[in-house]
Amino acid sequence: MGTGHVTLQHILILSVVLLLGTPVEGLVRIALKKLPVGQNRLVAGEDAQTFLLQHHGLVHNEEPQPPPTSDIIMLKNYQNTQYYGEVGIGMPPQNFTVIFDTGSSNLWVPSSECYSSTACHLHKSYAASRSSTYTKKGKRVSIHYRTGAIAGYISQDNVQVGGLVVKNQDFIEASLEPSITFMLGKFDGIVGLGFKEISYGVKGGEIVFGGVDPNHYKGRHTYVPVTKKGYWQFDMGDVLIGGNSTGLCKSGCAAIVDSGTSLLTGPTAIITEINWTIGIPRRVSKACKKVVSKFGRQILDLLLKRMCDHIPIPAGESSVDCGELKFMPDVAFSIGAKQFVLKPEQYIVKIDEGDDTRCMSGFSAMDAPPSDGPLWILGDIFMEAYHTVFDYGNMKIGFAETA
Repeated sequence: MGTGHVTLQHILILSVVLLLGTPVEGLVRIALKKLPVGQNRLVAGEDAQTFLLQHHGLVHNEEPQPPPTSDIIMLKNYQNTQYYGEVGIGMPPQNFTVIFDTGSSNLWVPSSECYSSTACHLHKSYAASRSSTYTKKGKRVSIHYRTGAIAGYISQDNVQVGGLVVKNQDFIEASLEPSITFMLGKFDGIVGLGFKEISYGVKGGEIVFGGVDPNHYKGRHTYVPVTKKGYWQFDMGDVLIGGNSTGLCKSGCAAIVDSGTSLLTGPTAIITEINWTIGIPRRVSKACKKVVSKFGRQILDLLLKRMCDHIPIPAGESSVDCGELKFMPDVAFSIGAKQFVLKPEQYIVKIDEGDDTRCMSGFSAMDAPPSDGPLWILGDIFMEAYHTVFDYGNMKIGFAETA
């Protein structure tokens, strides 16, 4: 096991099992809380495409740069289910609620000098004047993502994570947060756990630094090497629906494990097949119908099925019958030499709406450019089922069934 470890485990909000096992020496723990997903917070295809553009799209920079000529560092949209924890900055510590995100690489929190953004007034802010360990650096930076941006400046202070104190840590004091994402978010800021290449409730689980806690998983981990620095990316094999191969990933697909993504995203052809199998009808967009009609019935007869298999389901239209879960197939991902199976109760998202409960597919369509795809993103749904080890020292990722 390498010198650098991050292990991440999530527990479904419906579960009564909390991570209260016997303490293990030498591990730094941070309790994760889970925000329940709301009716208007779960967006399928659009957010998946946004992620692709933000993370994989493939704008890639090593560190934030001064505006206005700054390189763009993309962040994802956190309108889906959010896992968050606590960190302290400064001495005495000023505590913040943060997203622990393996898909980005910068630490930022609102600054007390953020006056013009509503998001800053709705969240806690860092006051340099209240910290005896603060060091001014002042370099102006901006971080952009698809629906907005933050801007601020680099400062340095001690950062407390669980029982660990990181001294003289650079972070961003955000003085501008115009995005509605940050205004509505439960979190104050973000702790990026990705690589430097892309740098600059109810308990939901734990994030553990420095090793693994055997109380959190069963059996042994299956490890695969990291194939692309910048993200926790690895090679994945076939994807099976009800034990039957989908074929697309037989020759291999790329996959990213990302704690900042709620759902499971993958190529539209497979996602459409999965969603059709669990009861979501194929839909033909108006644009598709117009093109097919224009070029005649023959094209319609020959190509309609194939074309519609590649049209993503519109956002917000992935509802399924909650009473049909027992008839839905398992979906399995081939990683290493093992198949990691998700059962319907694991990949279907239940949304409480007062006296009613709505069920939605946990699969979202996303198509990567040919040079990068086919690509899957295994988000929180996958990590709720499988204990995940991010082994930075040995550049590998491990998965084992959660205990």
